Amino acid sequence: MQAYSRTLDLADLMQKKSYFLLGPRQTGKTFLIRHTLTPYKYYNLLAADVFLKLSQAPQRLREELADDDRVIIIDEIQKLPELLDEIQLLIEEKGIHFLLTGSSARKLRQHGINLLGGRARMKHMHPFLYRELGEDFDLLRALNVGLIPSIYLSDDPHEDLIAYVGNYLKEEIAAEAIVRSVPAFSRFLTVAGLSNGQLINYSNIANDAQIPRTTIHEYFQILRDTLIANDLPVWGKTVKRKPVSTAKFYMFDIGVARFLQGRHGLQKGSPEFGEAFEAFIHHELRSYCDYKSQGPLCFWRSSTGDEVDFILADKTAIEVKGKQQVPDRDFKGLHALKDEGLLENYIIVCDEDMPRQKTGCQILPWRDFLDRLWNDDFV
Repeated sequence: MQAYSRTLDLADLMQKKSYFLLGPRQTGKTFLIRHTLTPYKYYNLLAADVFLKLSQAPQRLREELADDDRVIIIDEIQKLPELLDEIQLLIEEKGIHFLLTGSSARKLRQHGINLLGGRARMKHMHPFLYRELGEDFDLLRALNVGLIPSIYLSDDPHEDLIAYVGNYLKEEIAAEAIVRSVPAFSRFLTVAGLSNGQLINYSNIANDAQIPRTTIHEYFQILRDTLIANDLPVWGKTVKRKPVSTAKFYMFDIGVARFLQGRHGLQKGSPEFGEAFEAFIHHELRSYCDYKSQGPLCFWRSSTGDEVDFILADKTAIEVKGKQQVPDRDFKGLHALKDEGLLENYIIVCDEDMPRQKTGCQILPWRDFLDRLWNDDFV
């Protein structure tokens, strides 16, 4: 795979403190480490001999420490959470900075990730961004197959999505989380894919998947813990218009979501294009908030149905429209929120050719918006 420059600067992070670097499989954690942190000692717990050595004698980590070691990398730390005791000791006594990567927060939480209590910060690794791919970014390809590096760059992304969903989501995650019924979890994943970008209605999802409501709650938590999905909370600061209380649900990659939905062959102008385009902008916003430690990221919907897709850092309202010409009716949510007088920027992100302004709102082509977003213009 071509060595695209990723936004997350691991070398800079490791000069400051220890970090957990968490993200789903194949988002590029190991690849980035191997290309940017080559001078440092590296343990990959997916390697059977490394796992066996450290599982039998965690103190080997301390015994193998050289005098000039200042940074140590442990890949897939959730495979051996018992190492956290040794890691804490080395942080406290030797001042070592650790980079601890993983694809699941579930096992770490179960085994006491708080043992490091404040001694390590957390970052999340996301799939490719528009700015990382540069001239190789193709919007329709990104919306169709997603931005997981190995899949976006694949000569057969559909086959790779089959393998990713089948081998990783349906089997490995189900096994790790001790799911009682893999067929039930597979049915749930299909419904979860269809819920991408929607308000979570557990009762409806339970009915659609033919799974008890309590199990649906458990399955959603598994997706959160394994970093496959996250909730987008409601922005609740409006006074004139009472906000709803239900969060939205987003999967980490639009390609995975669309595969679970059974959808392919996306075309501009279709309702599916609008949904996928919104999920893409969410991905960029979520990545921006994680990588730059900005936020919060929320959405707003009033009890009377007015809605704005995203609220960034309590400053910027963002409505997303996958259209080449934005009609006046698409300003309704922004105007309702603007009437509250609480935010600084009101933006429609779209597929138009040129930026413009109308009724106190900025209409920005998506490339312009993303360039300005990563330039910190909206926080």
